[in-house]
Amino acid sequence: MPKFAANLTMMFNELAFPQRFAAAAAAGFSAVEFLFPYDNSPQEVASWLHQNQLENVLFNLPPGDWAAGERGIASLPGRASEFQAGVARGIEYAIALGTKRVHMMAGLVPADADLSLYRAQYLANLQYAARALAAHGISLLIEPINGRDMPGYFLNSQSQAHALREESGEANVKVQMDFYHAQIVEGDLAMCFRKYADGIGHVQIASVPSRNEPDDGEINYPYLFKLLDESGYDGWVGCEYRPRGRTEDGLGWLKAATEQGVKA
Repeated sequence: MPKFAANLTMMFNELAFPQRFAAAAAAGFSAVEFLFPYDNSPQEVASWLHQNQLENVLFNLPPGDWAAGERGIASLPGRASEFQAGVARGIEYAIALGTKRVHMMAGLVPADADLSLYRAQYLANLQYAARALAAHGISLLIEPINGRDMPGYFLNSQSQAHALREESGEANVKVQMDFYHAQIVEGDLAMCFRKYADGIGHVQIASVPSRNEPDDGEINYPYLFKLLDESGYDGWVGCEYRPRGRTEDGLGWLKAATEQGVKA
């Protein structure tokens, strides 16, 4: 059955990052994900996971200069050496944390850029990262992100992502399907998931349009949770949403889903 992982970058923000692990465990989660672990040592993060009996199911490879507005460098020409160093750093953390999936952010493309150059660089980096990670039994995930939240992002649609996944020829490349992004870009979520289910390695959720708890807005999450169950999806469902208030106060949707047989 689908299993939920708390996103510690967006949830439990009432607390400092190290304290969010205990809060997630106390709220009933057995797994967590986060954007970046690199402000802390691998040993520190591993200890927080171990102390709270949590599994880390996902984090991102280094994204370039995040503070300056970069959102990944995988598609950026001329940054291959930096990208490869980031892959090595990501592997160091993944091994220490026992993480079996990492996400490669694509980066922002200038409006007047030659897209063919960015696509070629992205595919080359995708293959490099996938092969490096495969040596450690780790999957590489790529995620389409909507252009409203992240204008200029290289990768926007499930169809684009799965075409690149197939072209890479690497068996450990999978696609994240964040229902929030997919609804904004494509819609028709159930049919889209069914079409690409074999290539989907991780799912994420949030309401649309507000990106809050998955209990209102235009997406029928109880229906989609049932779809995931019926499809045999055995991956994790990351809760990548912004709580409206105190995180614990907004977990009624999780209680309802758990009562219906979905695991946290």
